[in-house]
Amino acid sequence: MKKIITPITDEAIKEIEVGDMVYLSGYIYTGRDAVLPKVVRLIETNELKEAGIDLQGSVIFHTAVSPAGVGPTSSNKLEIEASLPMLSKAGVKLHLGKGELSSKTVEELNKYNSVYAVIPPVTALLESRTLERKVVAFPEEGMEALHLLKVDGFPVIIAAAHGKSLY
Repeated sequence: MKKIITPITDEAIKEIEVGDMVYLSGYIYTGRDAVLPKVVRLIETNELKEAGIDLQGSVIFHTAVSPAGVGPTSSNKLEIEASLPMLSKAGVKLHLGKGELSSKTVEELNKYNSVYAVIPPVTALLESRTLERKVVAFPEEGMEALHLLKVDGFPVIIAAAHGKSLY
């Protein structure tokens, strides 16, 4: 079992292979279909830093944050999957969710030295490993706002890396 702590370096990504089981710790962003296109627009308009968002070496977990905890949503939803290349280009090193990504998206991840991991839908376990949470941007989206979580030991499986996919 490998351990990765955010921010993630390019060197750490190079050592990851499809099928690796990883414990993820550090600060991670959350977002899904309502907020990820908004983050992409901030990238396109060069307003990311003004919004207080730093994606260099970051992780984005495809989820909403509720009082009950967090659990993955399908990463292959149109709005989510379409955002992955631009988010990777902006510095996201690991995208976290569930479901198969298209081969085109897997290639785009490879282009930007970014990977995709799946996480089991075990909300109680993930909640027990979430140490902090705060809204970073788009509070009007409620549970689907962009959050920043501090996590310790999220169990993930690398599903796409270096142009290859587990699927």
